[in-house]
Amino acid sequence: MINQYDFYAHKPGENYHKCDIILLVSILLLWGLGMFTAFVCSQGYASRFFNNDAYYFVKRQLICSAVGLVLLFLFLLFDMNTIKKLVIVMVLFTLVLCAFTFIKPLSVEKNGARRWIRLPLKFTFQPSELVKFSLVLYLASYFDKLCEDVSGEKDVMPCVGVFLLMVLLVLLQKDFSTSVFITLVGILMFFVAGVKLRWVWPFLLIAIPIGVIIIASEQYRIERIIGFLKPSEGGQSFNYQANASKATISAGGIWGVGIGRNLSKLNSIPEVQADYIFAGWTEAMGYVGVIAYILLLALFAWRGFKAAFSCPDRFASYGCFGCVSVIVVQSLLNCMVVCGLLPSTGIPLPFFSVGGSSIIVTLAMCGFILNASRCDAKQVDYNNYEDISVDSLTVI
Repeated sequence: MINQYDFYAHKPGENYHKCDIILLVSILLLWGLGMFTAFVCSQGYASRFFNNDAYYFVKRQLICSAVGLVLLFLFLLFDMNTIKKLVIVMVLFTLVLCAFTFIKPLSVEKNGARRWIRLPLKFTFQPSELVKFSLVLYLASYFDKLCEDVSGEKDVMPCVGVFLLMVLLVLLQKDFSTSVFITLVGILMFFVAGVKLRWVWPFLLIAIPIGVIIIASEQYRIERIIGFLKPSEGGQSFNYQANASKATISAGGIWGVGIGRNLSKLNSIPEVQADYIFAGWTEAMGYVGVIAYILLLALFAWRGFKAAFSCPDRFASYGCFGCVSVIVVQSLLNCMVVCGLLPSTGIPLPFFSVGGSSIIVTLAMCGFILNASRCDAKQVDYNNYEDISVDSLTVI
């Protein structure tokens, strides 16, 4: 008999129903608010640098959103067995795209880093965004197979190897913050799947000093740490963007300055439409707008995690949990950076930050989450189900 505290991912799934409507509405609202914020915040920068085309970023974001919505519907409509079979293809495709970033004719360099590959019509794609989704599905598929084979001790070291390979490829793209974020999400999935994390401690003993060396090897990373610890220093240089973000947030006050008015503080943030777009939303809508966004994100998290923990299909459950974690944790980290609670990173705000790679992958993950919400654990008969405890997953 299944213990009530067991993770629902260990229960067989047979029945499906319509996707969670509340979850779908929260996704559409987040995307709509993101597009609206991009419209408000990107016009000044676009007018100055793109031949007075105030809607340059908005148009490109709409095009990428259309691609993302197509992927959302594909991941929503495909059955989980089909998606599971395509996981290895998706992982190999992601690794190939990451390799392309090291080939100069195929990649684009910005601020000394090559994280993007060239696409037609002057579009680019950042493979590290796809790594987040591919890694989640790969781990979900691997954990699902481990649960199906209950004979003998499980060996997850090949899985750990693929996991570390993806982290290393992102790290070699000089994207330290994303590699750290991917590592945290991966470890979180190992923990939720019930894997005994014996490999984590030696990994951390090696990773922490290496991380310190990587931070110390680049001047801008050291400056970000200094700027976080001492906000008064570098006000006109390396700490300018962080201080401008705080000033923009303060300018919004409780109710905000309004959408139709001149957002004077907003224009002081370089490329505000990217990682610091939340500051623009705050100036326009004030702290009331911040609370509204947090409540909407909480609604998405509640329905998403509810779908993950009640889904009877193991692969769908683990994958849903990973995708929701990526979006929610990344959103919270970005907001904390913008508010000055964390050092500056290059992590975008899902649904909001202007960038084709982010919105495409985010909407694709939402499609998978909605698909997982179609599973109905309540319709499954557990009387004849063989119990598999989370302790059955072990590491040599």
